[in-house]
Amino acid sequence: MDATADAVEGAAEAEARVLDGRAWSDFCDALKLAGDAVSRPGSPQDAFDRAEGYRYISRLVRVALESYIEFADPAAPVLRRPAHETVKIGADNPDNHYQSAAISGQYEYRIRGQRGSVYYLGLGTYAGNYGSDERRGQTGYIEASDLEIDSEGRFEIQVSCRRPASGKNWLPMERDTSSLIVRQTYQDRRLEQIADLNLERIGGSGPPAPLTPLALDSGLAAAAAYVRGTANLFCEWSEGFRGELNALPVFDPAVARAAHGDPHIQYYHGYWELGPDEALLIEVKPPVCEYWNFQLNNHWMESLDYRYHRIDLNHHAAVQAADGTVRLIVAHKDPGLPNWLDTASHRRGTMCLRWIRAQTHPQPVTRVLPLADLVAESAG
Repeated sequence: MDATADAVEGAAEAEARVLDGRAWSDFCDALKLAGDAVSRPGSPQDAFDRAEGYRYISRLVRVALESYIEFADPAAPVLRRPAHETVKIGADNPDNHYQSAAISGQYEYRIRGQRGSVYYLGLGTYAGNYGSDERRGQTGYIEASDLEIDSEGRFEIQVSCRRPASGKNWLPMERDTSSLIVRQTYQDRRLEQIADLNLERIGGSGPPAPLTPLALDSGLAAAAAYVRGTANLFCEWSEGFRGELNALPVFDPAVARAAHGDPHIQYYHGYWELGPDEALLIEVKPPVCEYWNFQLNNHWMESLDYRYHRIDLNHHAAVQAADGTVRLIVAHKDPGLPNWLDTASHRRGTMCLRWIRAQTHPQPVTRVLPLADLVAESAG
């Protein structure tokens, strides 16, 4: 059977699945299986963490439907926010304004932008996703520091598999590229303006094509696979971090890149767990780098609610000693000391330290002690 006949048969099967309801039923059944991540043996046993776990699954469903149904057409790409204040995935950085779009290596694209004043701007192309068995990883990357930007802050980037004949602003793709991810990182969110970006397919015009039964059927299947794959991936990470409790070991850069991480970031991931009157003290002398931050997450690797609690600090906000050392304090109550991170009513969770373009990679030192002892020790 040739490719055209295969396509016709696939479209006919998708139409039948939509008409008789199997497309929707299979999607619901797959979501039920995705929820098993919350009750897997390595997950917390208390109702609070389990409730957050099921909310996490619901958030993944929301972003998956946007990714694979609403904004899935690479011929008509739309930049949107895949992670934000109420969708959190894989130790999402509270300092980041994330954007993403479906793209394809079979097309070429143009990004027009106005730089704004946000501290860091990075754009990457990626293959695969968390719920797929296909190759997963980065296919191209470019930062604001690499761009030619005019005197008014405007720039244009070509996104393509082949390098353009002229111009410095090229973001590479490969044939299996499937997504664009933009990271805009604030140093101080109150004072900075994000870059204004517009993405378009070169040679494309007009509205997106109408939804087809095949697009719906395949999109629902892909969305369910994404929810299950994402939930299980980061549960596995969290359980692995728990093996070195209240420590911050360096994270394998190859694993981070495969999970669509920024190639210029070194990550340290760990798992914290504290009693009511305990504190976790993290001491590190950050290296020379463009940016660093530390954050607290729940067990599901969602950043804690930074809208209402101080759960992260970066190089701009942290108080440093005269020798450059930073003492970060994780505790349930404010000890009245600099660099306190609020656990936001959580007893346990994951944590992440990251820096961009660091010249060295010092190992943070951690210890747990009674909060009263920490206060007394700090008082000298």
